[in-house]
Amino acid sequence: MTRASKSKGRLVAVVGPSGVGKDSVMAGLADALPRMHLVRRVITRAPGLGGEDYDAATPEQFTTLVAEGAFAVHWQAHGLRYGIPVSVSIHIDKGTDCLVNFSRSALAEAAEIFPRFIVLNVTARPETLALRLAARGRETEEEIGKRLANADKPLPAGLRVLHLSNDGSLAETVARGADLLQPAKV
Repeated sequence: MTRASKSKGRLVAVVGPSGVGKDSVMAGLADALPRMHLVRRVITRAPGLGGEDYDAATPEQFTTLVAEGAFAVHWQAHGLRYGIPVSVSIHIDKGTDCLVNFSRSALAEAAEIFPRFIVLNVTARPETLALRLAARGRETEEEIGKRLANADKPLPAGLRVLHLSNDGSLAETVARGADLLQPAKV
């Protein structure tokens, strides 16, 4: 590895099933690791719906942004479109590690684009996921069942993956996650 490549930051793609607590874990990691940049995604979702901080776009606006090259990576899932702003490369080039909520379907593409790409796979037991999904009140029982059925989808082969269980307290999960992501260890 050359000296220049060592100074570049990492893109840490956080993945996991619905209800696993990705947004909470990411916010905790950003607080615990102040040099970590939390990336805001662009989503074709109405503004202000809670959960993660995101930039809302209409489907037409999103299509225009794609055509203008505004995204480093983009994908479609759950009837919405998601984009990672190309500006993430500026942070990485400056040596900043970037943490972003990702889709398993876009991991292989991102690994081709970002040399220091890491996947943080957040997991939880099915009963934990079911309770969290029901508590947030956004899905019907049928939709919760579909999300739980997709919870164990495999990750693409050949990626550098760190596994983080979020079955305990958030503080414990964040502490373990911060330990996993320490630059000296990864």
